[in-house]
Amino acid sequence: MNIIVCVKRIPKTAEADIFIEKDNKDIKKDNLVFALNDWDGYAVREAVLLKEKFEGEVIVLTVGPDESKEVLTRCLAMGADRAIRIEEPIPNDGRLIAETLAKVIQTGPFDLILTGVQAEDDGWGQVGVALAQILGIPHASIVTHIHIEGGKAKVRRELEGGLEELLEIKLPAVLTIQTGINEPKYVSLAAILEAEDKETKEMTLEEIGFSPREPLDATIDQVSFPPTGKRAEILKGTPDEVVGQLTEIIKRKKGS
Repeated sequence: MNIIVCVKRIPKTAEADIFIEKDNKDIKKDNLVFALNDWDGYAVREAVLLKEKFEGEVIVLTVGPDESKEVLTRCLAMGADRAIRIEEPIPNDGRLIAETLAKVIQTGPFDLILTGVQAEDDGWGQVGVALAQILGIPHASIVTHIHIEGGKAKVRRELEGGLEELLEIKLPAVLTIQTGINEPKYVSLAAILEAEDKETKEMTLEEIGFSPREPLDATIDQVSFPPTGKRAEILKGTPDEVVGQLTEIIKRKKGS
């Protein structure tokens, strides 16, 4: 089974001081730590687990700058067999990234394509679904379980409200992977050093025959911090007293 996993290098912002660029189009990333997108890490791990069952090859793809080789090396240390870095189209959006990936994916045989549900930095969640549309193959999103049998993937996907859906999809297909589908594997320094000897190919947009054009889906007009709201109000008293206070607050809100 040949499995392709699409991954992304993203800035970690949860515990960092964030500043906005002067043009208000993006955040400043000079002093941020970059790492493999969390959802993509689960996708790589799932691909490696499937390879252990069915043999074959796991190839990781990324679209991004030269520094993206760091996350590709980590994916190789996790058990992927080889990696490809593709030059980033400018301008870019989810659709253009999907088209760039498709140009490379179409050149070789594959049985399954995995992506993360979304990227931590933009949260669009578009690339996997758009990639399936471009390639003309079935897809399922927010997948939490995969079982391969008889040329089909039986998957469980997450829905809103705690519901789940069971689907049977004919391969080849695209699946976007939700966190928690598997147990992440610790990657040792020794594994990372060994991964540096594995094949990592670099390709330009010209080499894959792709010409960047105006973004199709969305452009960023302005980036800003969310407005500062009022602090939470703590209601004290017995349960009956708290219910009474809450009722009065709701009445005031409706009347305002």
